[in-house]
Amino acid sequence: MELPQMPELMGLSLLLGLLALMATAAVARGWLRAEEETCSRSTGQKANGLPLDKSLRSKKQKQHQRNRKEKPQQHNFTHRLLAGALKSHSGNISCMDFSSNGKYLATCADDRTVRIWSTKDFLQREHRSMRANVELDHATLVRFSPDCRAFIVWLANGDTLRVFKMTKREDGGYTFTANPEDFPKKHKAPIINIGIADTGKFIMTASSDTTILIWNLKGRVLSTINTNQMNNTHAAISPCSRFVASCGFTPDVKVWEVCFGKKSDFQEVVRAFELKGHSAAVHFFAFSNDSRRMASVSKDGTWKLWDTDVEYKKQQDPYVLRTGCFEEASTMPCRLALSPDAQALALASGSSIHLYNTRRGEKEECFEQVHGECIADLSFDITGRLLASCGDRAVRLFHNTPGHRAVVEEMQGLLKRASNESTRQRLQQQLTQAQEALRSLGALKK
Repeated sequence: MELPQMPELMGLSLLLGLLALMATAAVARGWLRAEEETCSRSTGQKANGLPLDKSLRSKKQKQHQRNRKEKPQQHNFTHRLLAGALKSHSGNISCMDFSSNGKYLATCADDRTVRIWSTKDFLQREHRSMRANVELDHATLVRFSPDCRAFIVWLANGDTLRVFKMTKREDGGYTFTANPEDFPKKHKAPIINIGIADTGKFIMTASSDTTILIWNLKGRVLSTINTNQMNNTHAAISPCSRFVASCGFTPDVKVWEVCFGKKSDFQEVVRAFELKGHSAAVHFFAFSNDSRRMASVSKDGTWKLWDTDVEYKKQQDPYVLRTGCFEEASTMPCRLALSPDAQALALASGSSIHLYNTRRGEKEECFEQVHGECIADLSFDITGRLLASCGDRAVRLFHNTPGHRAVVEEMQGLLKRASNESTRQRLQQQLTQAQEALRSLGALKK
């Protein structure tokens, strides 16, 4: 038997050994690369303080956050007379309304919610609110019912009224339930205001053309008013519930009486009187709490306080008590609020507010850049001590120092003429309260 030659065996062994070595090296390189990637990923996670299994989720969340539109920063405002700020809405607030019992403030915003705030918390650090959701829409206007057991809103997309009922719970909160059916669509132009009569007999809606509708509470139109003012800029119901008024392109404010019978049955709407005295279009107007006074602001650059406690059925016309200058009104739209006692007047243009004493017609306070947007609504609370404004995602509350000063001036004048001791004591008490309020705010003039 012949043995294989040695050179051939050695060559075969070397070839097999080389192939085995190359395979081992390839496996080792792959293993090392995998180890490096694992170590690098683990090190990055540890540096960020994240568990291994949350790394990918964290990266996705960060990417999602970058893609999301950043929320606008909340506008900051400070002033010595700022009493507080209500901040719970995530969208811009378009309307406010104080309840007739003075306990609540309703606000609506484009975040699809209506919030009900407790007024007793206004001067506290924390402000509580209850939320009512507006399904598949958002409200642009809101108004309480006279009994404070319901509120109505105007729907931005639905172009109609929706009624929400408020049911009190055992824990003191409320449940909000929308009526199954909204009011029928009747207006052909954008809505500028809505209102409910304090008697609860009718609802008013006004659009920017020349139309005002009077409804019953079940959604039936009782009367249609054509204001003949080219266009409407504002309309409102008087606190006494007798009148509906409007202003617009013409230089006057027109007032109608909504008449009901002895059995509360609707009869008719008749022209009552007009406020004539401005020389240009009227931007806005407001009533005092007793409806005996009205205030208006016009494009002619003036505001006026009117005595409307007249016998219009005997052809007696309202007359001007005071005229003041407000140049901003000649160049831009303005809003107006009249305190319940008609002693103070607030005018808003852009994002600024100006406070006037109506007894003297002088401007006493000015708040500039109050909101990040133009002021959308302006209103005194029912006590007249606070002024509320909205124009971004917050409601800001101000102390009404012109109102307190007007009370001081009025009481001092009445005290000089008072002859009865009990009357003098009552007047002195009101004078002292107003002076103390001003002193606590650092606004008492020496």
